[in-house]
Amino acid sequence: MNGWVIGEVIQIKHWTKNLFSLIIRAPINPFIAGQFTRLALEINGERIQRAYSYVNAPKDPDLEFYCVTIPNGKFSTNLSLIKLGERIMVKKDASGFLILDTIPSCDDLWMLATGTAIGPYLSILSQGEDLDRFKNIILIHAVRFYNDFSYLNKISMLKKHYKGKLKTVLIVSREKIAGTLMGRIPNLIQDGSLESTVGLTMSLEKSHVMLCGNPNMMRNVTEFLKNNRGMRKNLKNKIGNISSEHYW
Repeated sequence: MNGWVIGEVIQIKHWTKNLFSLIIRAPINPFIAGQFTRLALEINGERIQRAYSYVNAPKDPDLEFYCVTIPNGKFSTNLSLIKLGERIMVKKDASGFLILDTIPSCDDLWMLATGTAIGPYLSILSQGEDLDRFKNIILIHAVRFYNDFSYLNKISMLKKHYKGKLKTVLIVSREKIAGTLMGRIPNLIQDGSLESTVGLTMSLEKSHVMLCGNPNMMRNVTEFLKNNRGMRKNLKNKIGNISSEHYW
């Protein structure tokens, strides 16, 4: 158990058949908004672990994780069956570099997410620190079906808090819904629909783009921005315009 702590499930929110959130109380070490940790369960005598981003702000005492049940997924299926009061292992120290500390100041900060990867951005926006150096924050969330938008109320509250500074775009790939864009993030960037809806451009001079979620989305958007906008990845030893999270 070195490096792990025991947490207690204090709340469960079932959003859809496959989407749910867990609220856990656990004595972890402090983390930075945007980071992720690992949850673990003993399954048939074996400790199985998976990476999950914190949805809650570091200033909040209770830990929140946004989860999806993967068909035939050994871990996610068991996690979806967990009950109130049950115990779960949580990695004591967080990981990840999708944090504001690593991002240079700019006019427009773009936050692009698919599915449950909205979590890190909700944590950053809820914490509300170090955001004054950006003129505009653009939160883009893409899902398959409209019912997969679990945090609409939270996003609405954040928009009110940040007033006109926070702009949001919802994207649905498998059905046409009023008030949303239909398609996939890479295609909507390439055809100009996404930027037209926002009223801003992902430019080399004024923008930084954060990516989290589907690996194909992150790869395709990165390649497009490199080839068509002259952007490059933001690295420890070389400042760039594109940041992405890769769970290990």
